[in-house]
Amino acid sequence: MIAIKNLHKSFKKNHVLKGIDVEIRGQGILALLGPNGSGKTTMLKCFLGMVIPDSGEILFQGNNIIGQYVYRQSVGYLPQIAKFPENLTGRELIELMKSIKSGETREDALIDLFDLSSELDKKMSNLSGGNRQKVNITLALMHDSPLIILDEPSAGLDPLSIKKFKDFLRLEKERGKTIIVTTHIMSLAEDLADDILFLLDGQVYFQGSLSRLLELQMEESLENAIAQILDSKKKSPSHERYIEV
Repeated sequence: MIAIKNLHKSFKKNHVLKGIDVEIRGQGILALLGPNGSGKTTMLKCFLGMVIPDSGEILFQGNNIIGQYVYRQSVGYLPQIAKFPENLTGRELIELMKSIKSGETREDALIDLFDLSSELDKKMSNLSGGNRQKVNITLALMHDSPLIILDEPSAGLDPLSIKKFKDFLRLEKERGKTIIVTTHIMSLAEDLADDILFLLDGQVYFQGSLSRLLELQMEESLENAIAQILDSKKKSPSHERYIEV
C-alpha cells in the first residue's frame, strides 16, 4: 500500500530523514516507534503532503503522491496536536469536516463508543483534555478510510476509553484496514501491533514483526527491547540495522 524510497528531509542544518526506505503492505496494525527527534512525525507529514521532502519517492497504491492531494481522501489522520477553532462546538466541527471531505460517515458510532453526546454542544475551549481528544479521534475516524494514521492517539484518554479505542482498532483491522500508530506508550504498541517500524537518527533501525524484534533483543517485552536498543546506541553510536519485509 505504501512504499517510501530513499526519503531525505532537512530543516536548515538538521538532517531529519536520512534515506528512509519503508514498505507497508496490506491490512494490519503497524507501530511506528522511535525516540524524540527520530523522524517519525516528519516521515508521516511527508506522506500526508504537509512537509515536502528534499528527495526520494513516496508511493501510495502504486502511485507517486508527491505534489498530489486526491489520495488524502483515502486517509484518516489524527495529528499529535490537533488544533481546531476554540469557539466551535464538537458538533459544529463534525459538520465542518463532513463538508470538507466527501463520502459516507460514521460519527454516530464513535460518539456512542466514547459516550460523547452530552459534550458535543460545548465549545472546544470548555472541554476537558480527554474529551477534546475523543472529539479529535471522532473527526479523524468518522470517514471509513482504508488507511488510518494515528499520532499519539491515547494522549489524555482514561483507561476505559483506551480499552474501547483498542477494541475499535482491532475491529478496523479485521475489516481490512491498514493502521499506523505512533506512540511512546510501549504497552499500547505491544497490545495492538502486528509489526514494528523503529526509527533511529532518521533511519530505519528495524522493520518486522513484534516477535522478531523481541527475539533479536532477547527480551520478553517491547519496553525492555526498546530500552536495550537505546542503551546500546548510547554506548555504540554506529548501530546495526534489521529490516525484514
